[in-house]
Amino acid sequence: MKRLLDFFLASLALLVLAPLFLVIALAIVWDSRGGIFYGQVRIGKGEKPFRIYKFRTMRPASDQESLISLGSGDSRITKVGHFLRAKKLDELPQLWNIVKGDMSIVGPRPEVPHYVQYFTSIQKKTLQVRPGLSDYASLRYLEEGELLAKSEDPEKTYIEDILPKKLALSLQYLEERSLWGDFKIIGETVGKIFF
Repeated sequence: MKRLLDFFLASLALLVLAPLFLVIALAIVWDSRGGIFYGQVRIGKGEKPFRIYKFRTMRPASDQESLISLGSGDSRITKVGHFLRAKKLDELPQLWNIVKGDMSIVGPRPEVPHYVQYFTSIQKKTLQVRPGLSDYASLRYLEEGELLAKSEDPEKTYIEDILPKKLALSLQYLEERSLWGDFKIIGETVGKIFF
């Protein structure tokens, strides 16, 4: 049921948002050189890697400098990229990941392989389900980049402080998940982004 709902809602959203995708694509091309989309390997259900898609918000090859973004103070982010990130519009291409079956609308956010190596055996339970576009952790850490920007050692802060808290929230989601709970998270996500 969840998979059918994911497929239907993501497909519908892609059709409805097609004009917005075009506007964003044109803005990215106008603002900086490089591709429109950005792909990155993440770890999904069953610990299988997959490529997640986003609108490009940074200069090309910026992820070779660091995997962590420092919010509005990150010089790698383009002008259009700042706006897209603030409104979470850069995440919209993940609707295609949902249609393909790599992701769900609601579920634990997928991590890059580098950070999955720090998961405990209990935290790895989050890898037994399809990762999602949003969950409790996404809502709590909408301003994650700004938090990391205040740290003297962002990598250490992410691994030792933020990541464990995000995974605890993801585990909480797995214990409490229900169709009604998913709709509630979707509603809160839309509310926080647009209102």
